[in-house]
Amino acid sequence: MAVKEMFEIKVGEKPVIIKTTNWTEQASGSCLVSCGDTEVLVTAVVSPFSREDQDFFPLTVEYEERFYAAGKIYGSRFMKRESRPTEEAVLTARMIDRAIRPLFPKDFKKEVQVVVTCLSWDGENDPDILGMIGASFALATSNIPWNGPLGAIRVTKTHSTSSGQAGEWVFNSNYQQRKEAEMDLTLSAIERDGEILVNMIEMGAKEVQEKDVLEAYEVAKKKLNEIIDVQIQAVKKMGKKKDVFEPAVESEIENEIKDWIGDKLEKAIDNAPKGEKNLGAAEILKQELIKYLQEKSRLPEGNRGSSTALLSGQVLAYFEKEIERIIIKNIIEKDYRPDGRKSTEIRSLSCEVGVLPRAHGSAVFFRGLTRVLSILTLGGPGDQQILEGMEIVGKKRFLHHYNFPPFSSGETAPMRGPKRREIGHGALVEKALLPILPDVEKFPYTIRIVSEVVSSNGSTSQASVCAACIALMDAGVPIKEPVAGISIGLAKDEKSGKYKVLTDIQGPEDHYGDMDFKVAGTRNGITAIQMDVKIDGIDKNIMEEAMERAKDAKFKILDIIKKEIPEPRKSLSPYAPKIVTLKIDPAKIGEVIGPKGKMINQIIEECGVTVDVEDSGMVFITGVDEAGVNKAVDWIKGITREVQVGEVFQGKVVKIMDFGAFVEILPGTDGMVHISKFVKDRINSVSEVVKEGDIIPVKVMSVDELGRINLSAIDAGFKPKPKNE
Repeated sequence: MAVKEMFEIKVGEKPVIIKTTNWTEQASGSCLVSCGDTEVLVTAVVSPFSREDQDFFPLTVEYEERFYAAGKIYGSRFMKRESRPTEEAVLTARMIDRAIRPLFPKDFKKEVQVVVTCLSWDGENDPDILGMIGASFALATSNIPWNGPLGAIRVTKTHSTSSGQAGEWVFNSNYQQRKEAEMDLTLSAIERDGEILVNMIEMGAKEVQEKDVLEAYEVAKKKLNEIIDVQIQAVKKMGKKKDVFEPAVESEIENEIKDWIGDKLEKAIDNAPKGEKNLGAAEILKQELIKYLQEKSRLPEGNRGSSTALLSGQVLAYFEKEIERIIIKNIIEKDYRPDGRKSTEIRSLSCEVGVLPRAHGSAVFFRGLTRVLSILTLGGPGDQQILEGMEIVGKKRFLHHYNFPPFSSGETAPMRGPKRREIGHGALVEKALLPILPDVEKFPYTIRIVSEVVSSNGSTSQASVCAACIALMDAGVPIKEPVAGISIGLAKDEKSGKYKVLTDIQGPEDHYGDMDFKVAGTRNGITAIQMDVKIDGIDKNIMEEAMERAKDAKFKILDIIKKEIPEPRKSLSPYAPKIVTLKIDPAKIGEVIGPKGKMINQIIEECGVTVDVEDSGMVFITGVDEAGVNKAVDWIKGITREVQVGEVFQGKVVKIMDFGAFVEILPGTDGMVHISKFVKDRINSVSEVVKEGDIIPVKVMSVDELGRINLSAIDAGFKPKPKNE
């Protein structure tokens, strides 16, 4: 490998090293980024052409896990190569996308693809931050128009000590430090006029305060600035000249559109009736304009299709800019939002509990036109999801899945499984709810919640937080505290710098606004934050105001939840499985399982349960039928119980031999009664006094070093029945 340039950034305990090489000569920009023995290859490529009728920016970000990076060969016996990305890979790609996307010029329409490939993973240093820094470096030093570079960093805070000493801040912490931390915060930011502006936040926390998040931002600013400065120096030293591009709307068409529109669009928006989804008049106006331009151009029949598509794209681009300008102006100057609310107002709130008869827990949460139905299912430990990825191998007991069917927004579209957005929203809700779930020792169930968005008009992910929390309470899961979530928006005039923070954004404010700041938590603190922007970034003042607005809205939602269901139900649904937990001597695990699984399979089949045994000796018996569960519990207790000399049992004769009989004294535990230990008088055959299936009293006389139990019927007071009976 020929290293062309190398840059080093001191972040946390280990430096981050960026190298450019001769490997990827045909990419628009590329680099290798490493920390410890974790290393990623990042490439950025731009298409030479853009489609004229395209009305969006086609950016794709891919994060590629390679099992060789961890020295592993995964997969089934028949498939040993990587296939679809894991959920962890999707979330990493989304996080990088959210950081770099707002820094592309608004009118840029050429296709751009950023690929982050993990080549080496040391088990300590997470590749995600390296991928984000690498994406910034590759774009900044390439010919692709981009308004970076950006800095990215992970900030964690250790728990306060019992003596009252405050927790410490750690940069780019390893996996173990993150697991033990009370806050795990990822920030990306840019520098503008000497100020660090945050443009992406991803955080999971254990009920931290707003001031803790702001403090994390303050302690990270210096490091973020250093990461940005290194890239600025790299651009000066080796950066390519940036490509120029044409605006999306041609000037002559734009002038015609302006002449026809005049003040019609502004009047249509201003005079629209109050209420959600009230931009219908603007859509009608757009179609009238397209028809006018078509008639004016008098296009030949053969060219009409492609030209109509081109006109529609140009009109849409203009309308998008104008609607955004009008909405932002109305909010900033008049404190008037598209649905008539003030900037501080939240839409009407309500919820319903126990809406499905057979579900273990269910709820619907209403916030204006946004409605989410969450359904909870409880399962045993055997229902946990098996994780097998480059970074994560293990089991997952809490699953939240988010579905966004097209009918929720009044549209039609193919339904082909969850997209990246659905996976991201599902994971965000998981992150928000994890801190309030009971420990597995207290509640050994596997929990799956599915949130179905049945009506969408803004922030369905945070409505899912609320609905999923209520479903947990309806199911009787003993959560520590209820959780609620809300999304805070922003309307900002970049020229004047004036802005308004918006509580509870709806669809048009999400689409045309400048920020989506999602905050979830309990009354005690924040459990999750996710923030994206469409402007360069936000400063501390906006961040602080957004979190205070979210706190106020969160309390209002929690009041609604408490009114509907004050606390988790005291008992589980009658349709939920029953789980009993036993702790046995690990040395007895083999006896419970039996030769080739014979014993455990017999228990499962005869009792109608599932049995999960851990190496620690924890045994989980799960079943719908309580009698079957109890039978399995007694059976396993019998197998693992230590029989004491002198104990008397009512045993079942299970096998008769010439020298005596085997008697089952506990489920799965037999002892031997010698022929001389049935009656005082001599008998020629055991069958003279007992037969198989008889229940007789027996006393434990001894247990030898191999665990064999010697029994006596005489000493237990056994009296054989007369033969005529």
